Amino acid sequence: MNEPMIEAPQPHGRTAFHPRRVAVIGLGYVGLPLALTFCREGGLEALGIDVDPAKADAISKGRSYIKHVGAAEISDAVRDGKLEATTDMSLAARCDAVVICVPTPLTPEREPDLHYVVKTAEALAPHLRAGQLVVLESTTYPGTTVEVLKPILERDSGLVAGHDFHLAFSPEREDPGSGVSTHTIPKIVGGYTPHCMEAALSLYGRAFEKVVPVSSCEVAEMTKLVENVFRSVNIAMVNELKMLCDRMGMDVWEVLDAAATKPFGFMRFSPGPGLGGHCIPIDPFYLTWKARRYEFQTKFIELAGEINTAMPHYVVQRTMEALNDRGIAMKGARVLVLGAAYKKDVDDMRESPSVHLIELLQKHGALVVYHDPFVPRMPRMRQHHLDMISVPLTDRALEDSDCVLIATDHSSIDYARVVAKAPLVVDTRNATRGVRQGREKIVKA
Repeated sequence: MNEPMIEAPQPHGRTAFHPRRVAVIGLGYVGLPLALTFCREGGLEALGIDVDPAKADAISKGRSYIKHVGAAEISDAVRDGKLEATTDMSLAARCDAVVICVPTPLTPEREPDLHYVVKTAEALAPHLRAGQLVVLESTTYPGTTVEVLKPILERDSGLVAGHDFHLAFSPEREDPGSGVSTHTIPKIVGGYTPHCMEAALSLYGRAFEKVVPVSSCEVAEMTKLVENVFRSVNIAMVNELKMLCDRMGMDVWEVLDAAATKPFGFMRFSPGPGLGGHCIPIDPFYLTWKARRYEFQTKFIELAGEINTAMPHYVVQRTMEALNDRGIAMKGARVLVLGAAYKKDVDDMRESPSVHLIELLQKHGALVVYHDPFVPRMPRMRQHHLDMISVPLTDRALEDSDCVLIATDHSSIDYARVVAKAPLVVDTRNATRGVRQGREKIVKA
């Protein structure tokens, strides 16, 4: 592989940290691609650790449980002795570096929930040994690495960060379904001490084309939040404009297409039925919570959160109005929701707005089914359990519905056929933009 580009002067002399084996804790949408990147690009041996024995078993058998991660890559890495998976945390002691990629959700009160980070730290600490590097990649508020992770590791291991072991934060930048290879995305790294930084650069420099050091763990933590707050605020703006354009009788998608022709001073964002994925719906609330500790109110960020959170309610209201215009009450209406994943062409259900849409529709008495080629069954989630199975997208299913609600615009779906067969289509993604026949059936929401 090419030598990594590091945007800072190299430390004088050779660093004493030469990683050969890395443990990745948490084998989800972040951890599994990262482990494979260390194997493929860095030539490292990777040990995947997860509390779910089904994931460890799947990897050991060369199977993938994530759509955009190929089974062939997993099986090749396992066969070559580069990748193994386990539920046994004690095996982390055999590794030079440990990278933590566990979830950081919100509580029902929309405050940070760090219990996965805490539990992982408590399980790891007894097996921590001198000279190891520990990196947190889970998105969180500034101060977590030093204020939460470090004390647990030191207390339960008897080792001192920055003296006995290295500590750093490096935010994940996975983009599921984009086709962008993980190792080509610049890697932000913040170390607890300069020596911790050197160790982290040695690890990530093996596997990533470009590593970007910053001055501290806190700066690295803040960087990830800023990236996603930026998206949240801009998505909120176009969501608000969508509602305004609807009130004014204009198509917001036409407006955005026209605005996007400007070659400077404009960046395209698209509206939708609500925010999805593990980052954008959650990260802004981590920052607003932290800001309150400094007696600072993040009014702009909180307003964006309110707009985005309200979008499923707007979509359901528009659906109800569209049904009413056709003399059909929402209670008892047969609604087919197209798409359960949070974005197109992935199987990722984390924080998917489709879940909220289905729950709201059911609350109003609608008879709801869904179709998603990538989500055959709704998985049990931390705060939701719909226990639904995807129905086949047959002509009969489309014709028998009172309304088809497009929540996720998967590329594999023939939207011209959907419009031709369904009596009413509510489109939240502009998926029907190329459809010419039957446009009188389409309602944008």
